[in-house]
Amino acid sequence: MPHLDTLLAHAGCTPDPTTGAVVAPLHLSTTFERATDGSYPHGFVYSRADNPTRRDLETTLARLEGAAACIAFGSGQAAAHALFQTLTPGDHLIVPDDVYHGIRVLVLDLMQHWGVTATRVDLTDLEALDAALRPETRLVWVETPSNPCLKVTDIAGVTERAHAAGARVAVDGTWTTPLLQRPLELGADVVVHSLTKYLSGHSDVLGGAILTRTADETTDALRQIQTHGGGVLDPFSAWLTLRGLRSLSARLRVQCQTAAQVAAYLDAHPRVHRVHYPGRPHHPGHAVAKRQMTDFGAMVSFELDGTEAEALAVAARTHIFRRATSLGGTESLIEHRASIEAPPTDTPPTLLRCSIGLEHPADLLHDLSQALETGAS
Repeated sequence: MPHLDTLLAHAGCTPDPTTGAVVAPLHLSTTFERATDGSYPHGFVYSRADNPTRRDLETTLARLEGAAACIAFGSGQAAAHALFQTLTPGDHLIVPDDVYHGIRVLVLDLMQHWGVTATRVDLTDLEALDAALRPETRLVWVETPSNPCLKVTDIAGVTERAHAAGARVAVDGTWTTPLLQRPLELGADVVVHSLTKYLSGHSDVLGGAILTRTADETTDALRQIQTHGGGVLDPFSAWLTLRGLRSLSARLRVQCQTAAQVAAYLDAHPRVHRVHYPGRPHHPGHAVAKRQMTDFGAMVSFELDGTEAEALAVAARTHIFRRATSLGGTESLIEHRASIEAPPTDTPPTLLRCSIGLEHPADLLHDLSQALETGAS
């Protein structure tokens, strides 16, 4: 298999056999012609069931992640929901204490109606995980680094304990992509991605994907949910994601380098109380991150030494950082997380989350400097 950079550079670039076009065409058709004998000679029947462009993306992502199968959905949340729907009433689910608020609402609200119970656990503490595992625990959901406090979880350690208890492990790989962290190689059973973020990379795609280490009954169930539930990824979003993948390696390399500079600057700033970034030596998960990641990512959160109102004011004074939800695009974003999350939230009230883009680092540092220093007493 070629290096991942080479694989990415050729994503969606299998020459079209009809025209010789280097970039594969976009297949928007919802239906496909049958042969005179009633068969489907090209293997496609209806786009909800399968589509050439979506299949190309799923094949590419499976190769990229080293997975047996990939199932693409209309959003990252839809992908996560599909995975949780493979659970049955009476099953127990474990999620991190610091977890994306959309997942928190999904497992603590919607899945309750499914008859699935959920427990939030500090997964950086493996003894806490041991205490939370039950005979009916079927799935442990891992975020590492977590959203928004960038806590680092030992994937191999969690997997060993979960598997011993008869539970599967799913890792949200959105923040790291397969370039920075490879959960399946660390023993995880499933990886979930929001394609909306780094993989598409331009803030213009909504999509999600589930990748499974082995092709088994869970994979079959996910295919059933994708096809008959109907929450599939549309062909144009699949094509845009393939286009975005071709620059992922170059984009992420720059974003990680800049994020490290931003974190170091914030760490030394007198108005910053705490920086959450696993690349900083003082981060409690630094050693684990260094062991299981190839770089520390492009997300940085920090807590202001002040009030919630002052934190909101800092975000409002930025000019290059855009005040918006999401992450992974070419533009840098800043967000006051507590005010966007569904209550109740455990996110510190002075925490600001930054997604680092492709701007020159000097411009981002200057923007943060003026935002932090303006109005400081």
